Amino acid sequence: QVQLAESGGGLVQAGGSLSLSCAASGRTFSTYAIAWFRQAPGKEREFVVRISWRDSITDYADSVKGRVTISRDNAKNTVYLQMNRLKPEDTAVYYCAAGRTTSWVPENYAYWGQGTQVTVSS
Repeated sequence: QVQLAESGGGLVQAGGSLSLSCAASGRTFSTYAIAWFRQAPGKEREFVVRISWRDSITDYADSVKGRVTISRDNAKNTVYLQMNRLKPEDTAVYYCAAGRTTSWVPENYAYWGQGTQVTVSS
C-alpha cells in the first residue's frame, strides 16, 4: 500500500517556475515507478512524466520535454517535479501516481495523490 501527497502548486506567471513534490508513505515506495499526470478542466487526464523505480529512467511527454525535470529520493520517499518556462497551457491539476508499470496510461497506476493546482497566467 502506498499513499501519496502532492504539494507545491500555485499561481505563477508565464515563463516562471514551480517545483512540485510527491511525498509517499509505505515501505515499498522505492519499488514503484512514479508518474505525474495533469488534468485541465474539460480535458482528459494527461501523462506528463514518469521515473522508474530501479534506475530512475525517465520518460517525458513532448509537451513538457526540455522544460520539466523529474527526480526521486527513495531515502526520503519523495519525487520532485521541477517545471520551468511555464506556459498558460500548463494550467491543470497535477497528480502523482505510483505503479509497477512502464505505461503512460493512467489506469495502469494503482495509487494516486489528491492533486495540486498549477495555474499559469499569461
